[in-house]
Amino acid sequence: MEQSLKVYCKNIDSYVDINGGDTLFDVYNAVKDKIAITPICAHVNYKTEGLSFRIYSPKHVEFIDASHPSGNRVYIRSLCMILYKALAKFYPGMRLRIEHSISKGYFCRIYGLEITPEVIDTLKAEMQAIVDADLPFVRHERLTKDVVEMFRQQGLADKVALLETSQELYTVYYTLGDIADSYYSALAPSTGYIKYFDLVPDHDGMILLGRSKTEPNAAERPVPQEKMFEAFAEHTEFNEILGIDDVGSLNKAVQSNQTSMLINVAEALHSKVFSRIAYQIAERHKRGEARIVLISGPSSSGKTTSTKRLAIQLMTHFIRPKMISLDNYFVNREDTPLDENGEYDYESLYALDLEQFNADLNTLLAGGEVKMPTYDFEQGKRVYKGDVMKLDENDVLLIEGIHGLNPELTRQVPDNQKFKLYISALTTLSIDDHNWIPTRDNRLLRRIIRDHKYRGVSARDTIARWQSVGAGEDKWIFPFQENADATFNSSLIFELGVMKEYAEPILKKVPRDVPEYAEAQRLRTFLDYFLPISERQIPSTSLLREFLGGSSFHY
Repeated sequence: MEQSLKVYCKNIDSYVDINGGDTLFDVYNAVKDKIAITPICAHVNYKTEGLSFRIYSPKHVEFIDASHPSGNRVYIRSLCMILYKALAKFYPGMRLRIEHSISKGYFCRIYGLEITPEVIDTLKAEMQAIVDADLPFVRHERLTKDVVEMFRQQGLADKVALLETSQELYTVYYTLGDIADSYYSALAPSTGYIKYFDLVPDHDGMILLGRSKTEPNAAERPVPQEKMFEAFAEHTEFNEILGIDDVGSLNKAVQSNQTSMLINVAEALHSKVFSRIAYQIAERHKRGEARIVLISGPSSSGKTTSTKRLAIQLMTHFIRPKMISLDNYFVNREDTPLDENGEYDYESLYALDLEQFNADLNTLLAGGEVKMPTYDFEQGKRVYKGDVMKLDENDVLLIEGIHGLNPELTRQVPDNQKFKLYISALTTLSIDDHNWIPTRDNRLLRRIIRDHKYRGVSARDTIARWQSVGAGEDKWIFPFQENADATFNSSLIFELGVMKEYAEPILKKVPRDVPEYAEAQRLRTFLDYFLPISERQIPSTSLLREFLGGSSFHY
């Protein structure tokens, strides 16, 4: 006899009567006339589940469409499996690797196949046929050893390595027609949900584009990001030389006690790049140029440590670095622009006194002395405490701030006097060939650890603010990335294994009855793939120490 249950549906703020064993689809069909969205997945007790998920006990359910961050991830994962199926049909045995996000899409390589316009057209046409056929994504769960053998026969060595080090008894995978694949969370119910996509050639690969965030009934349009691509490519090549480009190969290196080598080599690469950037600045400085270095990047990119390490490298070129904080140029609080919620928007470029800032920079460049301001956050006013600054011949001014690459920040300063540096954790390590690690996830984990350790902020509060942080980055940082004279990739190939042991206890403290639990649980599931790496061998000058503690730098 079927058990009668009541499920609370957040979308309609009401309970729904169901039978035990009903799917989320069944729940949706009971309430769809009252819901304006077409869901692609749902949060069940604040955990993302596919619509085929069966309910056997009372639950809290919120249906989500593809415009929601969780829904968009489901959309993109499903699109990736459609691409893999199309490739398997026309080019069997070819290795598809979806490497990283870029240009509003996802950069893909196909090993063993030249990506010509004909190949792109063939794949796109087959993907559209798969979408039109509305084939189901079927979820399975089997013993991991059986799934390993299935993937071995399918030639997916990356997934075999991952699962062999996963220490999980059972593994979830999906089938789409005659192919199988695994993803670290839910897929759409069927291919018919993935209506908007595109595939365009790029360098020696292609960009897979999903649904547009601004035009819901269209695919994203690619944005050229040549400098970002070069930064990704350098680290991708570095990973290939190490023989570690996914979590499975990283875990095997941990098991074979190679972590000290990984740490030393990754830190050496950081030092090499800092040295190279310092050399570029020094060469321009010899010509009387590049006396101001503007350093920008999104949250938790490691800008502060990067600035300090760059300063050390500049001193080896007999250049003395001096620093200015953009915070000291905030306008008085009553003059601060307001955001859409009517609150002070300190992330806005126009929260800064641009006229005074530019005037002071030009005075310094002319050899004059400037009375340096300080911003009193308690009073909400700029004050002067007698601090002065003057640039001598061998001095360079380092300015760290989110607006550094925005031309409007220094519009009155001659371009030849500026060197612009962009910093971000451009993660090139993948979970496996079809599951990349989003840069934003890497930075979010860094921020969760730092906020908890140094600011007494819970993971719940950090997660709650993360979407607004991202909105600010989309508006004030990312549009200006390509203005950089140099890009520094602050990611470290070993860092997620190290952060695992720091982040997991913090994430476990997020209550199960709050919306932020969905993101906390997703991050915990993601970290489960990694074997832990001890932080004991990480040097005190490492950029990662900015978040973990133990740095030799003063912050």
